[in-house]
Amino acid sequence: MKFSSLYEPKKMLEFFELLSSVPHGSGNTKQISDLCVRFAKERGLSYVQDEWNNVIIRKPGSKGKEGLEPVILQGHLDMVCAKLPDDPVDMSVTPVKLCCDGTWLYAETTSLGGDNIFAIASILAILDDDTLSHPPIEALFTTDEETGMYGANGLDASNLKGKRMLNLDSEEEGVFTVSCAGGVRADCRIPVTRESPDGSAFYLVTVGGLLGGHSGMEIVKERGNSNKIAGRALYEAAKRFGIRLCGMSGGKFDNVITMKTEAVVAVGMSEAAEFEEFIGNFDKILKNEYSSSDPGVYITAEKTKYEGGAVNAADTERVLGCLFVLPQGVQSMSVEIPDLPETSLNMGVLKLGETELKFGFSIRSSVRTRKEELYNKVETIVKLCGGAVSPRNSYPEWAYKKHSPVRETALEAYKELYGKEAVISATHGGLECGLFADKIKDLDCVSFGPELCDVHSVRERLNLPSAKRIYDLVCLILAKLN
Repeated sequence: MKFSSLYEPKKMLEFFELLSSVPHGSGNTKQISDLCVRFAKERGLSYVQDEWNNVIIRKPGSKGKEGLEPVILQGHLDMVCAKLPDDPVDMSVTPVKLCCDGTWLYAETTSLGGDNIFAIASILAILDDDTLSHPPIEALFTTDEETGMYGANGLDASNLKGKRMLNLDSEEEGVFTVSCAGGVRADCRIPVTRESPDGSAFYLVTVGGLLGGHSGMEIVKERGNSNKIAGRALYEAAKRFGIRLCGMSGGKFDNVITMKTEAVVAVGMSEAAEFEEFIGNFDKILKNEYSSSDPGVYITAEKTKYEGGAVNAADTERVLGCLFVLPQGVQSMSVEIPDLPETSLNMGVLKLGETELKFGFSIRSSVRTRKEELYNKVETIVKLCGGAVSPRNSYPEWAYKKHSPVRETALEAYKELYGKEAVISATHGGLECGLFADKIKDLDCVSFGPELCDVHSVRERLNLPSAKRIYDLVCLILAKLN
């Protein structure tokens, strides 16, 4: 029996199950986009599907509200496909396997995708319900939000007539987000030269056991980044033992705090025992430093077989030195909003190839000039180390609006339903609202959502009672909009 038959809201959960049956990781959204188009066709609703797989579905206003200004209901179709490091599942072809304990909805061994399938399922359920009172609806489903907001960036906003929006891509019930950070990706490359590693012992060095998390929402928790930790440990080792890098990789997404990094290093035979002791001692250091934020952290070194060239000693020290000195994490906190990071960066995907080390940063700030300053700092360090940096996926911050009828309606509806005041907040995470506000003049927008925990990880879970409350809230907001 499907869990949607057991819990509320049934219609939303039915669509959640349907959407989860289609693989929909970032860059793999054609199937789920087509599913939404099929939904529109079957119900005789007009739609637009563009080259980015973005979908807009339009539904006329309910009786008596046909002539009102449209409202945009928005969410993104893609998810972060996280799994355990040794899990063989291929999430590009395998649907999410849903589990439910009556209170929490989660996935069997992977990330859930509640960010942002809750939004898509809720909007489809609303479009499918002819009993609701609402203005004309423009349902906007965007793609590849998690990897750089490609869909929202490529969207032709002239297809939208509404200037008021409910974005359902927030993760804390009772908190209404009204501003977000802007961001940019920094793609870094440092060339290397390889040579024969004759007379060496080879070790697989692994940094793992970290909690990771969303680089916008969890960056303030000071969790360790395995790429940075590995760079630090190996840089110290290179200074002591003259090790040479053979291979190095870590991370899958620039906007996820990296949980595991592996490196193969060549060590002189006479120094092998001392190198093993060094790694053992470094493991103790990490366990002490990260005892609160990442109690499971570890670094290990195991002898391994390797055939191929090693990066020469000078280039090894140069690239590891670059990884060591590059900044990571929160760089400054907001002076206006308590506990809100203003500017941060996260080193995400890292890969050592035959001729170069490649790695990327996700840089965020609610102040555009601070974002530019931090990008320039990364570029300067990498250039001094003989590399180059190129920008990608720059997106604007979403500025707070003092006058917002949509926000006031949402706050009024929340208090009416639950008898308490909601919280107005800003987020350090990137939201597509910034791009929409840039494309749609005078856009009035608010972002909110249900209780979602540990998004972008295998621990991701959606609170079902919270999901029902937020679904009911959206329906009431629609009824109150004039």
